[in-house]
Amino acid sequence: MTPRDDSESAHSRWSDLDRPPLNAAALRRGLVREGALWREVEVVQSTGSTNSDLVSRAGEGKVEEGAVLVAEEQTAARGRLDRRWTAPARSGLFFSVLLRPAEVPVARWGWLPLLTGVAVATGLSRAAGVDTALKWPNDVLVTVGGEERKAGGILAERAGDDAVVIGVGINVSLRADELPVPAAGSLALAGAVTTDRDPLLRGMLRALEEWYGRWRAADGDAGVCGLQETYAAGCATLGRRVRAELPGDRALVGEAVAVDGDGRLVLATESGVQEPVGAGDIVHLRPTGDAA
Repeated sequence: MTPRDDSESAHSRWSDLDRPPLNAAALRRGLVREGALWREVEVVQSTGSTNSDLVSRAGEGKVEEGAVLVAEEQTAARGRLDRRWTAPARSGLFFSVLLRPAEVPVARWGWLPLLTGVAVATGLSRAAGVDTALKWPNDVLVTVGGEERKAGGILAERAGDDAVVIGVGINVSLRADELPVPAAGSLALAGAVTTDRDPLLRGMLRALEEWYGRWRAADGDAGVCGLQETYAAGCATLGRRVRAELPGDRALVGEAVAVDGDGRLVLATESGVQEPVGAGDIVHLRPTGDAA
């Protein structure tokens, strides 16, 4: 789908007064500056997937590091394992960024989605005043009515040999009757002090720039730059009994005890073996063994 730019009619853009459009010019003024990571910020009214758009542009050599693409609405949004999801227009923040960490060994690029999770949690805590937690490897959790709910997710994709596109989707003003599934949540339902998406987006992108710079300066060593420790401190998965649903229809149950230097989740199994999990779907289990 071809993105529609931010010149849509005022009537269509302001059709929901509780969900005003993003101010693209103000975002550029606040984020794009000499020496900064973010080189361009583009806001489109609708597209299939911001990740797909940036991956395509990177393949054509049309975009440089620091490009940010934001959509007011996505019609073919994708999560991990090619899951699909939808949300009302302007009810959340749906954006992708292009990074080219050329000096960092490719073996350490697996930290990028976890780094983004830390940045998202940091930015939302500062701007929205809401407590967040991270479910390994890519979910952003909030508390609604005393229960953990997923309010967002992160998807990282390679774009050629030298680039990574990272997509973020956060439910901001989604109301209870708009939730796609009962386990979903939003910043509004979690009691955020604001649902103004402009400062929320700026907060997340500034935190991402900060953490990405620290990680690059440490040649991608998550221990040296403090990323590994910070991620572990905010990870709701650690210390819990979980089930890892692995490729090849395999499953592994154990206590999540650590995130290792490669960003893998380490499970202590009932057999007394500690096994690292680098890919898979993680299900939090209650003490009874039920999924949480």
